[in-house]
Amino acid sequence: MSTVNIDFKPLEKGQNQVKIVYRISHNRTRALIQTDYIVKVTNPATPDLNMSSKAIKRNVNNDVERLYSIIREYDSGGMIYSAKDIAVEFQQYMTDYTIVNFMTQQINRLKLRGKQRTAETYTAALSSFRKYLGNNDIHLKNLTSDIIEDYEAYLNKRGLVPNSVSFYMRILRAVYNRAVDEDAIEQAMPFRHVYTGIDQTVKRALPLSSMRKISDLDLSRQPDLAYARDLFLLSFYLRGMSFIDMAFLRKSDLHGNNLSYRRHKTGKLLSVKWTKEMQSIVNRYSKGRSEYLLPILQTDPDNSRIAYKNISYNINRKLKIIARMAKIDIPLTFYCARHTWASIAHSEGIPITIISEGMGHRSENTTRIYLASLDSSTIDKANRSIIKLLHR
Repeated sequence: MSTVNIDFKPLEKGQNQVKIVYRISHNRTRALIQTDYIVKVTNPATPDLNMSSKAIKRNVNNDVERLYSIIREYDSGGMIYSAKDIAVEFQQYMTDYTIVNFMTQQINRLKLRGKQRTAETYTAALSSFRKYLGNNDIHLKNLTSDIIEDYEAYLNKRGLVPNSVSFYMRILRAVYNRAVDEDAIEQAMPFRHVYTGIDQTVKRALPLSSMRKISDLDLSRQPDLAYARDLFLLSFYLRGMSFIDMAFLRKSDLHGNNLSYRRHKTGKLLSVKWTKEMQSIVNRYSKGRSEYLLPILQTDPDNSRIAYKNISYNINRKLKIIARMAKIDIPLTFYCARHTWASIAHSEGIPITIISEGMGHRSENTTRIYLASLDSSTIDKANRSIIKLLHR
């Protein structure tokens, strides 16, 4: 026969506070589990759980249910065990399902599955939440709507835009729901009062006149800026190819007049007709012995991802300088090149079935569906038209 009793341990004398502990008994063996729950009482000699907060009472009830579920599991398996075994199993659960430990487990799983970029976003979300907690940790079962709402306010005060706040919230919610799926915690809906949607972003497409200004800038005495500008233009020529996809392009991806590559973000195979404007940029920066088409990465494959992040940061800094020189108010990024290609394509009367309106959807999924359903020659024809517009 196993029992779990809730007890109280007085703190220092003179303080009307007690700590909640669990006393476990099983076949004449006993074990004590101390918690972090502190209850203020009128008289430490006669504490009462009902004087604690609703959150503490809920957590205590969940803990007791968890202890009894361990006991039931042991009994159903016909195991011989002691009260200490129950306590050890419970304490392991308390360690594994803290925010830090459980998210770290998920991050490691993502890395093992080759989902490096997703692992990085989870790492960023964990780092942000830990800063909010003051580098402390918290068990997932103790994650309340009040904590999540306070975290949202914390992010807002630091100037994050709604989509960035929502981004962190969605990652935390995914981790929380994973723990629910594993029956580690009860679903308490702590994210029900915070925003987890995606707002339509500020338009990032440049007008054709701005693209011409960027193209016509005399950067002959500033080779670093010229290099950043040329990569931006190449991204535009390549239908708004992302910087990470450009960085990992290999010479073997180019077959005659056709470039084939897989998007890092989706794994989707794309094909682009190679043009003289693209080749002109590659000729300026091509490295003879490198396997890469562009000299963005110049390191061994094991460290290429770290190198890419550093180079991406530096290129984006230079693009901001270029934007100021061209008197462009829209923040210049490689996503801007992608958005601009789509917007100009639409303004030139290219059918909506080829490219959705200026990437104006709330999700890129719709755009990718449109692109995936078309014959690549139709898209290549549209791309040639757009490139010619820039060089009239």
